[in-house]
Amino acid sequence: MFGKRSGSASEAQEAPRLVPASPVSPIFADDRAAEIAPLPSAGLGAPLEPPQPQGGGAPETSDQPAMRMPTAVDSRRPESYYATKSAIFGALIEAIDLAQLARLDAESAREEIRDIVNEIIAIKSIVMSIAEQEELLDDICNDVLGYGPLEPLLSRDDIADVMVNGSGTVYIEVAGKIQKTGIRFRDNQQLLNICQRIVSQIGRRVDEASPICDARLPDGSRVNVIVPPLAIDGPALTIRKFNKDKLTLEQLVKFGSITREGAEILKIIGRCRVNTLVSGGTGSGKTTLLNCLTRYIDDDERVITCEDAAELQLQQPHVVRLETRPPNLEGEGQITMRDLVRNCLRMRPERIIVGEVRGPEAFDLLQAMNTGHDGSMGTLHANNPREALSRLESMITMGGFSLPSRTIREMVCASVDLVIQAARLRDGSRKITHVTEVMGLEGDVIITQDLFVYDIVGEDAKGRLIGRHRSTGIGRPRFWERARYFGEDKRLAAVLDAAEVQGD
Repeated sequence: MFGKRSGSASEAQEAPRLVPASPVSPIFADDRAAEIAPLPSAGLGAPLEPPQPQGGGAPETSDQPAMRMPTAVDSRRPESYYATKSAIFGALIEAIDLAQLARLDAESAREEIRDIVNEIIAIKSIVMSIAEQEELLDDICNDVLGYGPLEPLLSRDDIADVMVNGSGTVYIEVAGKIQKTGIRFRDNQQLLNICQRIVSQIGRRVDEASPICDARLPDGSRVNVIVPPLAIDGPALTIRKFNKDKLTLEQLVKFGSITREGAEILKIIGRCRVNTLVSGGTGSGKTTLLNCLTRYIDDDERVITCEDAAELQLQQPHVVRLETRPPNLEGEGQITMRDLVRNCLRMRPERIIVGEVRGPEAFDLLQAMNTGHDGSMGTLHANNPREALSRLESMITMGGFSLPSRTIREMVCASVDLVIQAARLRDGSRKITHVTEVMGLEGDVIITQDLFVYDIVGEDAKGRLIGRHRSTGIGRPRFWERARYFGEDKRLAAVLDAAEVQGD
């Protein structure tokens, strides 16, 4: 049996053989064991000399920088680690039967690979400590079964973004700040293989013919890949990670993103079917906030989501998730966001949620909000609530709709009830800076009023911004009648009174 050195004959018959049998070792076919030259007996903690060039050439020296690996390496690992890993990985790929390996579950496959790598290490006479060997085993298992060097980053909950700029440079965002890591890939081909593995899981592809792709990981994390020839220095991979534990409004209150009274207002907004746009810049937490709002949708409502890469994590039992599709090799078969929004109008939705509004689908979403699909939501990129409304108008105009500006603004005012603005401040913190109502049209100008705003008042000795959320004192918001219709008017009045006292 592949990787197993002990056990009964019956156990060996029940398990699939992952490699051909061999009198030398069950991991190698025929004479492969003799073909793999042993590496020098040196631990990974000590320098391991690279292979000498054939023909008696001199070993690589510091005068030959062109022969060296990229300089952005993990400071904890010498170059010898990567040379040893490459040799073992190559021997492993030659020896195993990948078709048989694919039939095993992840844990069994990992155990089998660990066994086979241990035998390769013994045959190559590599001397290393137990800790070094375990680290090498985990790395190779991640390369074969997972996402290679990205695995330790994806397992950390404190990382918000992973940014790979070619094989030698990896950055992460922690606590709102970007920092460089020592992690690297073997080469650009390994990075490209991992990118292709990610996007193929959802039936998409990325290559020279289709060099840009949006995808997602199994946990819903958003992935963007752009590869050569568009990316000059090798594939660029960006992952927006989502926490395994879904954030709630209570946690946002604890983090200081909004006050308790502001969170109660958002809960009422979610229950009262208020048409809402979540606006903000890149990385400001729009999708997280939208997930928090959707928690307060009643379980008996039919919700349909439309996204480029499905990442919303709704908890309701009656949810239909739709996802766009890029064109095929012939340039056909593309399904756009507008196609999805128009189609879901025929699916008897009670609420439509658009992951991100960035094009002519804005027109269809506004129509849905104004034709019986109250409580629909969406996100878009903008720096403040007024800019969000202007962007809606711009996206509709760019979609080729020959409508007067006043008509579009009337449609916006009739459809959108509320804009919630999220922002990532310069100290890395994320705040809800505005909860703004759309009041109507006065002349050709859309009138808005703020219910809550966030004011920055200074900064502490560590560079963290000091600010406070305050109520603007509005005692009767425009959605008051809607709150009374859903039986939330008394609660809304109590929250607004408490917020006004807090603001004082």
